[in-house]
Amino acid sequence: MREIVLDTETTGLDVSQGHRIIEIGALEIINLVPSGKTLHLYINPERGIEPDAIKIHGITNEFVSDKPLFKSVAQEFLNFIKDDKLIIHNAPFDIGFLNFELNNAGFRSISNENVIDTLKIARQKFPGAQASLDALCRRFQIDNTHRDLHGALTDADLLASVYVELKGGLQPTLLSNISTPKSEDAINNNSNMDSNFSFTSKIRRPIRPNHVTQKELDKHTEFLKLITDPIWLKPE
Repeated sequence: MREIVLDTETTGLDVSQGHRIIEIGALEIINLVPSGKTLHLYINPERGIEPDAIKIHGITNEFVSDKPLFKSVAQEFLNFIKDDKLIIHNAPFDIGFLNFELNNAGFRSISNENVIDTLKIARQKFPGAQASLDALCRRFQIDNTHRDLHGALTDADLLASVYVELKGGLQPTLLSNISTPKSEDAINNNSNMDSNFSFTSKIRRPIRPNHVTQKELDKHTEFLKLITDPIWLKPE
């Protein structure tokens, strides 16, 4: 099953106030395992970036001034996500911006039916608890120490790990047999991160022996003698 974990950075918080997307980060997971394929785009928003937004993601007006417009990369974006499920934290925010950009470029909107909102899942699973990406990383012991600023691809990678934990986690035996391929696409599309994405592994408990010792058998036999009129001794 192919899914796309996605995040965006924007010039501000409100698309209705004319704010635009300046960064898109997306990575492909297949059966909850990262394939190594990523999409990382910086976009010229054709407007200024709010100072408060720059404090969050560190992307400046000068940096995006020579980047392509969204309409120039829209088809590349759509080719990457295809019709697969999109995994997004606080999905209404990102989808609102993406659909504005897509419609503005002459493309159809992304359907909400094709989106999984991890923020909604986290709030249902842990009612009353903090559900930000950082809070979920702490809850699931996912290393996010490299996240000094928000970044679309960095956050998508962390979200991929969070999503797997929200789904119940991968079995250790599966993790030990999975190698994450490095792809040329991942290397070319990602200048800020290691293209070999992998979910943070947890400490594994030692395997317990499953055989019964003679001492345990003897104790069990003695225990059975204490039971009055056991059903297993009655004739059928």
